[in-house]
Amino acid sequence: MKWDWHAVSDFMPHFWDGLLVTLQALALGSLLSFTLGLVWTLLMRTPTRWVRWPVGVVTEFVRNTPLLVQLFFLFYVLPEWGLTFSALSTGVFAIGLHYSTYTMQVYRAGIEAVPVGQWEAATALNLPRRRTWTAVILPQAIRRVVPALGNYVISMLKDTPMLMVITVLEMLGQARLFSQQRFQFTEPLTVIGVAFILISYLASLLLRALERRLVR
Repeated sequence: MKWDWHAVSDFMPHFWDGLLVTLQALALGSLLSFTLGLVWTLLMRTPTRWVRWPVGVVTEFVRNTPLLVQLFFLFYVLPEWGLTFSALSTGVFAIGLHYSTYTMQVYRAGIEAVPVGQWEAATALNLPRRRTWTAVILPQAIRRVVPALGNYVISMLKDTPMLMVITVLEMLGQARLFSQQRFQFTEPLTVIGVAFILISYLASLLLRALERRLVR
């Protein structure tokens, strides 16, 4: 089989379109997962049982069901209830919601790793509860868990091809569409594979640099 550079050249405009959608879904999905994960963590630490119990049930359900099933449900079932969103918005929400149930565990571990003396010092200074969290506990906790959160960003990147099943033309979706139109599969799929490897590798380098910076 001969490598067709013309096919690669023809595919590149589609690749850049798909890359933009992939990075957009990744950025928004990561932001949503980090935010929701922190919200779940704080809600699970409230003394009110009637808050903790529903949050625990919802997060366990989301964590233990496949992302693919959640994508199908949000995209095909919600419109039957009158809730219709764009394919990309649905994909971003599904990824963010799914991974928020994992990032909440990361935040929980980071909060529990904050020395007890920090809590005692905040109490001794008579700091309000909100001030204790925002100025003392969360800055230390988040600093500890940045590497773990970064690993989930890479995992989310690898899951973005699933958005293809709800018609989002991210990188793999563009490659599949191009391949079906041209009956050339090797070149576009190889380009996509290399792109995922490079993006993941660059992301890991950035995470290592950020981790070293935070350790200083």
